[in-house]
Amino acid sequence: MTTTATLLIRRFDASDTDAVVALWQAAFPEYRDRTKPQRNPHLSIANKLATQPELFFVAVLGERIVGTVMGGYDGHRGWLYSLAVDESVRRHGIGSRLVTHVEAALTALGCPKLNLQVLSAKRDVRAFYEALGYRADAVVSFGKRLGALADPSAA
Repeated sequence: MTTTATLLIRRFDASDTDAVVALWQAAFPEYRDRTKPQRNPHLSIANKLATQPELFFVAVLGERIVGTVMGGYDGHRGWLYSLAVDESVRRHGIGSRLVTHVEAALTALGCPKLNLQVLSAKRDVRAFYEALGYRADAVVSFGKRLGALADPSAA
């Protein structure tokens, strides 16, 4: 990448779907695993478009989508999801710019705190967020699959 000056961050448009799916399949190995229906990139996009689509952003360099980020806000806390940058242009500030962009959008909505989750084994990802001022909260994250994706042994 020659410069980030030509980088544009804008709202996701439905015509971006194929490029975003390709980016996510490259960036997130779990999106390539067809045995896990909960990790369907098309479903993730459809769900985001149904809930706060104004917080789904893409980074465009020239004509190419090179990054994504999603935000969410429930009136109490914000969340950051699906930050991805094309491997060929990583370490050029695109991820940082995407995070700053979603932070600004959430701040404009009155969001007082932004949360995100990172797998504990992903040291490089943790270091990225720490460099941006994020700190690990002293909490334990719980999750439960619902509906068709529920674990029958958990009942």
